[in-house]
Amino acid sequence: MEQNSVLMMDETQNDRNESSFLTSIPYQGVQIKIYKQRWLMLVLFVLYSASNAMQWIQYSIIANIVMRYYNVSSFLIDMTSMIYMITYIPLIFPASYLLNKFGLRYAVIFGALGTALGSWIKVFSIATDRFWITFLGQTLVAVSQTFVLSVPARLAAVWFGPDQVSSACSIGVFGNQLGIAIGFLFPPMLVPNSDNVCNVERGLRLMFYLVAAFTTLILVFILFFFKSAPPLPPSPAQAVQRENTVNEKFSLSIKRLLTNTGYVLLLFSYGINIAVLYAISTLLNQIILKHFRGHEEDAGRIGLTIVCTGMLSSVICGVILDKTHKFKETTLVIYLCCLLGMIVFTLTLDSKEIYVVYITAGLLGFFITGYLPVGFEFAAELTYPEPEGTAAGLLNAVVQVFGIAFTMLYGFLFNNLGDLKANVAMCIGLGIGTLLTIMIPNDLRRQNAKV
Repeated sequence: MEQNSVLMMDETQNDRNESSFLTSIPYQGVQIKIYKQRWLMLVLFVLYSASNAMQWIQYSIIANIVMRYYNVSSFLIDMTSMIYMITYIPLIFPASYLLNKFGLRYAVIFGALGTALGSWIKVFSIATDRFWITFLGQTLVAVSQTFVLSVPARLAAVWFGPDQVSSACSIGVFGNQLGIAIGFLFPPMLVPNSDNVCNVERGLRLMFYLVAAFTTLILVFILFFFKSAPPLPPSPAQAVQRENTVNEKFSLSIKRLLTNTGYVLLLFSYGINIAVLYAISTLLNQIILKHFRGHEEDAGRIGLTIVCTGMLSSVICGVILDKTHKFKETTLVIYLCCLLGMIVFTLTLDSKEIYVVYITAGLLGFFITGYLPVGFEFAAELTYPEPEGTAAGLLNAVVQVFGIAFTMLYGFLFNNLGDLKANVAMCIGLGIGTLLTIMIPNDLRRQNAKV
């Protein structure tokens, strides 16, 4: 049995970071404890998130092959990516409610189960007339995403102390980026661009079975090891939030979020930024093949470059936020760099040397993908003590709306006016997002709750 609140003044800083410790909250006798088990929860979530995210782009990155095999239009292939955005919008509210009502464990189990079932459905879609089956499986995986994207900020706050929460959130987002990287890299390697249907079928079958096996293994690990929350909160802010969210009505939380001016401005600026990433990622195969014919594998590797540089940026930004707590300043600097990166990518896309595209795409990815966890953490600061899952869920819902609009706009401009006009439109969008970011008040409520 734990004793009453104790202030352990003789512990070293390393002990406080790496082992369970107790401290006290001055205004109420609440025990604070950090558990080593937090790292297991984070690793399991990273693998679970990757297992879902790697299926988002697996058709679009080999669009020309899948179009020919199933005899479908490019629009239907784009829909295999956009279905992630379409299903998220109406389902995020019930998913956020379930997350707040039943906790992280049940939400993650629902998501892992749906991801595994959808992956196995795809196994039965190996035939040229079974595109509807593969789309059905993709839709189920997309629905399961609603139990993924809102989790990083919530998991970080529930399990990690105040000096590690931003880094933990960035690592959680890293799982999604890792999955996207796998989705960019392996489909072009596994599925050959061949006129022989049998060769394509063998590649698709291998890809589907590997994904199904991986998602099933992750589901088993989650069922046995994943937990919703530690017995005691890891920070004073989390202790207050636990108290405030008891019997809290979900609708009231949504209302308060939508009347928070800073958060609403972040909703739009964040939505624009990530929508540009979605549009570029979905059409990347078509963009690269327009300038470099026969370079399907390079399209996948360029996508991988975008995500890998973004993963590096995510971790760096998480550490910077934990060290400096300069949330608005970091957000604004990264947003400006996203705009500059998009301009450079636009101006160099028609280069005759593909290595130039690798470099400029990597630069764009470093900032635009690295912005993901920064936006999550800034939202958590602006909206405290609202549940992180609800704030992140609403943030992602707006992202999906903008993602659909920007992807369709980019596709229309690309097919009718060319990639230059399409990229200029994305630059204009990022310019508007930068202005909105400047207008966000620097109201760090979660930081203020530490004292």
